[in-house]
Amino acid sequence: MAHGTHFVVMGVSGTGKSTVAEPLAQRLDLPFAEADDFHPAANVAKMSAGTALTDEDRQPWLESLAAWIAEHDGRGESTLMACSALKRSYRDVLRAAAPGVRFLHLDGSIELIAARLRERKGHFMPETLLRSQKSTLEPLADDEPGATLDIAPPVEEVVERAARIVAAALGRESDSRG
Repeated sequence: MAHGTHFVVMGVSGTGKSTVAEPLAQRLDLPFAEADDFHPAANVAKMSAGTALTDEDRQPWLESLAAWIAEHDGRGESTLMACSALKRSYRDVLRAAAPGVRFLHLDGSIELIAARLRERKGHFMPETLLRSQKSTLEPLADDEPGATLDIAPPVEEVVERAARIVAAALGRESDSRG
């Protein structure tokens, strides 16, 4: 059976996961999932109130994301997902869904991320949870397939770099737009 390659654009809230992942998925014609859309209402309410989620809160959410990856993998399709994936144990759940799961970790200074969160409108994650997320974050280990991308450059540059990484992993041209 042919397997796909599955890319998870990860990082704390405010790093630009969706901002990078959505145009990347469109550009490379990959099915896209916004992990925030998979959260049950109770999780959204908890985060909206400024309360960090527990591992127990996250488990069903992670399992639904893994099921989405597995469904596409079963059809031999590659995918792209925007998901915080802060801990290795969370990434392990996603990796268990299919053999070809890779991560693109968007990272930057806490000051830059906090400034971006202050500018966001209409998102349930308050800036107050940033330090909690940063302390929870376990960067990619050497044995985890993926790359870390600095979010300080303009978004277009971050998307371009991500496109080169994803296209190379898929064995095709990045469809460079510039």
